[in-house]
Amino acid sequence: MSEQIILNIVSLVIGIMLFFSFVVAPLTFKVLAPDNAGVYIRAIFPYYYLVNLIICSIVSGFYIYTQTFTLDFYLITAVALLFAFSLFILMPMINKFKDEKNESKFKYSHLLSVIINFFQLISLGIILI
Repeated sequence: MSEQIILNIVSLVIGIMLFFSFVVAPLTFKVLAPDNAGVYIRAIFPYYYLVNLIICSIVSGFYIYTQTFTLDFYLITAVALLFAFSLFILMPMINKFKDEKNESKFKYSHLLSVIINFFQLISLGIILI
């Protein structure tokens, strides 16, 4: 029973991630003026990272509580840590580089966020298998 709940929660996180990556972000820049889109993205993405961090941390905590240290535990913990890194370190760096108009560092750090997001999706997919 608890394994099915975990799989449902992991599916929820994957759904949130795909929705933000392929609907919210692209549609924001398509519909809003660039200045407004930037303001909106800066406002919403901290919630994206925080909600996913909380959800993944709860699942990781459940594995610790049940002393189930399988591959799934390490993957969900890595995903949670990457959400924390993205929220507290990477996102502020991306915003700083954008504000300073440092395009090369902005593009590099944004690419890093995309790679992290992709790694997280793959890790969560492995948990579902």
